[in-house]
Amino acid sequence: MNDLLSLVHSLVNGGMDMAVEMGAPDLILAGIFYALAGVAVLSAVGVVLCRNVVHSALLLTASFIGTGCLYIYLDADFMGAVQFLVYGGAVAILIVMALMLTRRDDMDHSNPSRGLFHQVGAAVVAGGFLLTMGLAALLSPFREAPASPGDSAAGLADLMLTKYVLPFEVAAILLLIAMIGAIILAKGADEA
Repeated sequence: MNDLLSLVHSLVNGGMDMAVEMGAPDLILAGIFYALAGVAVLSAVGVVLCRNVVHSALLLTASFIGTGCLYIYLDADFMGAVQFLVYGGAVAILIVMALMLTRRDDMDHSNPSRGLFHQVGAAVVAGGFLLTMGLAALLSPFREAPASPGDSAAGLADLMLTKYVLPFEVAAILLLIAMIGAIILAKGADEA
Protein backbone atom coordinates (compact mmCIF):
# COMPACT_ATOMS: atom_id res chain seq x y z
CA MET A 1 0.00 0.00 0.00
CA ASN A 2 2.85 2.39 0.85
CA ASP A 3 4.47 1.63 -2.52
CA LEU A 4 1.24 2.49 -4.31
CA LEU A 5 0.86 5.75 -2.35
CA SER A 6 4.48 6.71 -2.99
CA LEU A 7 3.98 6.03 -6.72
CA VAL A 8 0.84 8.24 -6.80
CA HIS A 9 2.64 10.89 -4.77
CA SER A 10 5.61 10.92 -7.16
CA LEU A 11 3.26 11.14 -10.18
CA VAL A 12 1.38 14.07 -8.65
CA ASN A 13 4.62 15.86 -7.76
CA GLY A 14 5.96 15.26 -11.27
CA GLY A 15 2.77 16.62 -12.79
CA MET A 16 2.84 19.69 -10.54
CA ASP A 17 6.49 20.37 -11.38
CA MET A 18 5.73 20.06 -15.09
CA ALA A 19 2.72 22.40 -14.76
CA VAL A 20 4.85 25.00 -12.94
CA GLU A 21 7.57 24.74 -15.60
CA MET A 22 4.98 25.30 -18.35
CA GLY A 23 3.53 28.35 -16.56
CA ALA A 24 0.14 26.90 -15.66
CA PRO A 25 -0.32 29.00 -12.49
CA ASP A 26 0.14 32.19 -14.51
CA LEU A 27 -2.34 30.93 -17.09
CA ILE A 28 -4.87 30.14 -14.38
CA LEU A 29 -4.47 33.60 -12.84
CA ALA A 30 -4.83 35.23 -16.25
CA GLY A 31 -7.93 33.13 -16.94
CA ILE A 32 -9.53 34.25 -13.68
CA PHE A 33 -8.78 37.89 -14.47
CA TYR A 34 -10.22 37.64 -17.99
CA ALA A 35 -13.31 35.80 -16.73
CA LEU A 36 -14.01 38.56 -14.18
CA ALA A 37 -13.29 41.25 -16.77
CA GLY A 38 -15.60 39.46 -19.20
CA VAL A 39 -18.44 39.53 -16.67
CA ALA A 40 -17.95 43.25 -16.10
CA VAL A 41 -17.63 44.17 -19.78
CA LEU A 42 -20.39 41.90 -21.10
CA SER A 43 -22.77 43.15 -18.41
CA ALA A 44 -21.92 46.74 -19.39
CA VAL A 45 -22.61 45.92 -23.04
CA GLY A 46 -25.90 44.35 -21.98
CA VAL A 47 -26.83 47.59 -20.19
CA VAL A 48 -26.52 49.46 -23.47
CA LEU A 49 -28.16 46.87 -25.72
CA CYS A 50 -31.10 45.85 -23.52
CA ARG A 51 -34.47 47.27 -24.56
CA ASN A 52 -36.01 46.82 -21.12
CA VAL A 53 -34.73 49.48 -18.71
CA VAL A 54 -35.23 47.21 -15.66
CA HIS A 55 -33.05 44.55 -17.26
CA SER A 56 -30.48 47.26 -18.03
CA ALA A 57 -30.45 48.28 -14.37
CA LEU A 58 -29.95 44.67 -13.24
CA LEU A 59 -27.13 44.21 -15.74
CA LEU A 60 -25.59 47.42 -14.40
CA THR A 61 -25.59 45.80 -10.96
CA ALA A 62 -23.83 42.76 -12.42
CA SER A 63 -21.23 45.05 -14.00
CA PHE A 64 -20.67 46.79 -10.65
CA ILE A 65 -20.21 43.43 -8.92
CA GLY A 66 -17.80 42.25 -11.63
CA THR A 67 -15.77 45.41 -11.19
CA GLY A 68 -15.70 44.89 -7.41
CA CYS A 69 -14.44 41.34 -7.94
CA LEU A 70 -11.68 42.70 -10.18
CA TYR A 71 -10.65 45.16 -7.47
CA ILE A 72 -10.44 42.38 -4.90
CA TYR A 73 -8.57 40.14 -7.34
CA LEU A 74 -6.01 42.92 -7.88
CA ASP A 75 -5.46 43.25 -4.09
CA ALA A 76 -7.38 46.50 -3.72
CA ASP A 77 -9.63 45.12 -0.99
CA PHE A 78 -10.91 48.46 0.24
CA MET A 79 -11.89 49.59 -3.27
CA GLY A 80 -13.62 46.26 -3.86
CA ALA A 81 -15.59 46.56 -0.63
CA VAL A 82 -16.60 50.13 -1.49
CA GLN A 83 -17.59 49.01 -4.99
CA PHE A 84 -19.82 46.27 -3.54
CA LEU A 85 -21.38 48.42 -0.84
CA VAL A 86 -21.83 51.74 -2.62
CA TYR A 87 -22.37 50.80 -6.25
CA GLY A 88 -23.45 47.16 -6.14
CA GLY A 89 -25.68 47.79 -3.16
CA ALA A 90 -26.89 51.34 -2.69
CA VAL A 91 -26.75 52.84 -6.18
CA ALA A 92 -28.06 49.76 -7.98
CA ILE A 93 -30.92 49.30 -5.51
CA LEU A 94 -31.76 52.99 -5.77
CA ILE A 95 -31.89 52.77 -9.57
CA VAL A 96 -34.00 49.61 -9.56
CA MET A 97 -36.42 51.03 -6.98
CA ALA A 98 -36.73 54.30 -8.89
CA LEU A 99 -37.49 52.39 -12.07
CA MET A 100 -40.01 50.14 -10.34
CA LEU A 101 -41.81 53.12 -8.81
CA THR A 102 -42.29 54.83 -12.16
CA ARG A 103 -45.43 53.61 -13.82
CA ARG A 104 -45.30 52.39 -17.38
CA ASP A 105 -47.87 50.34 -19.18
CA ASP A 106 -45.36 48.47 -21.31
CA MET A 107 -41.89 47.86 -19.85
CA ASP A 108 -40.75 45.73 -22.80
CA HIS A 109 -39.74 48.77 -24.82
CA SER A 110 -39.03 51.30 -22.09
CA ASN A 111 -35.74 52.55 -23.52
CA PRO A 112 -36.89 55.41 -25.77
CA SER A 113 -33.70 56.30 -27.67
CA ARG A 114 -33.34 53.20 -29.80
CA GLY A 115 -33.25 54.71 -33.31
CA LEU A 116 -30.56 53.88 -35.86
CA PHE A 117 -29.10 57.39 -35.60
CA HIS A 118 -28.62 56.99 -31.84
CA GLN A 119 -27.05 53.56 -32.23
CA VAL A 120 -24.57 54.71 -34.89
CA GLY A 121 -23.69 57.79 -32.83
CA ALA A 122 -23.16 55.69 -29.73
CA ALA A 123 -21.00 53.22 -31.69
CA VAL A 124 -18.82 56.05 -33.03
CA VAL A 125 -18.37 57.58 -29.58
CA ALA A 126 -17.66 54.18 -27.99
CA GLY A 127 -15.16 53.30 -30.75
CA GLY A 128 -13.36 56.60 -30.31
CA PHE A 129 -13.21 56.08 -26.56
CA LEU A 130 -11.90 52.51 -26.93
CA LEU A 131 -9.29 53.65 -29.45
CA THR A 132 -8.13 56.47 -27.16
CA MET A 133 -7.95 54.20 -24.11
CA GLY A 134 -6.16 51.48 -26.09
CA LEU A 135 -3.55 53.93 -27.35
CA ALA A 136 -3.10 55.34 -23.85
CA ALA A 137 -2.59 51.84 -22.45
CA LEU A 138 -0.13 50.85 -25.17
CA LEU A 139 1.90 54.06 -25.04
CA SER A 140 2.00 54.45 -21.25
CA PRO A 141 5.16 53.33 -19.46
CA PHE A 142 3.84 51.10 -16.71
CA ARG A 143 6.01 50.85 -13.63
CA GLU A 144 5.67 48.90 -10.45
CA ALA A 145 4.44 51.36 -7.85
CA PRO A 146 6.10 51.16 -4.45
CA ALA A 147 3.87 49.79 -1.75
CA SER A 148 2.59 52.50 0.55
CA PRO A 149 0.93 52.10 3.95
CA GLY A 150 -2.40 53.16 2.43
CA ASP A 151 -2.59 50.25 -0.01
CA SER A 152 -4.55 47.94 2.29
CA ALA A 153 -7.80 48.44 4.14
CA ALA A 154 -5.95 48.55 7.47
CA GLY A 155 -3.50 51.12 6.10
CA LEU A 156 -6.35 53.29 4.76
CA ALA A 157 -8.19 53.07 8.07
CA ASP A 158 -5.02 54.04 9.91
CA LEU A 159 -4.49 57.05 7.65
CA MET A 160 -8.14 58.16 7.87
CA LEU A 161 -8.24 57.96 11.64
CA THR A 162 -4.81 59.48 12.37
CA LYS A 163 -3.32 61.75 9.72
CA TYR A 164 -6.56 62.68 7.91
CA VAL A 165 -8.99 62.62 10.86
CA LEU A 166 -10.00 66.29 10.48
CA PRO A 167 -11.07 66.06 6.80
CA PHE A 168 -12.79 62.74 7.58
CA GLU A 169 -14.85 64.34 10.37
CA VAL A 170 -15.60 67.45 8.27
CA ALA A 171 -16.92 65.22 5.49
CA ALA A 172 -19.09 63.33 8.01
CA ILE A 173 -20.54 66.59 9.37
CA LEU A 174 -21.15 67.85 5.82
CA LEU A 175 -23.02 64.65 4.94
CA LEU A 176 -25.07 64.92 8.14
CA ILE A 177 -26.04 68.52 7.30
CA ALA A 178 -26.99 67.47 3.76
CA MET A 179 -29.15 64.64 5.12
CA ILE A 180 -30.92 66.97 7.56
CA GLY A 181 -31.51 69.46 4.73
CA ALA A 182 -32.92 66.74 2.49
CA ILE A 183 -35.31 65.63 5.26
CA ILE A 184 -36.49 69.21 5.81
CA LEU A 185 -37.00 69.73 2.07
CA ALA A 186 -38.84 66.43 1.70
CA LYS A 187 -41.07 67.06 4.70
CA GLY A 188 -41.76 70.65 3.74
CA ALA A 189 -40.80 73.83 5.55
CA ASP A 190 -44.38 74.54 6.59
CA GLU A 191 -44.75 71.29 8.53
CA ALA A 192 -41.45 71.63 10.41
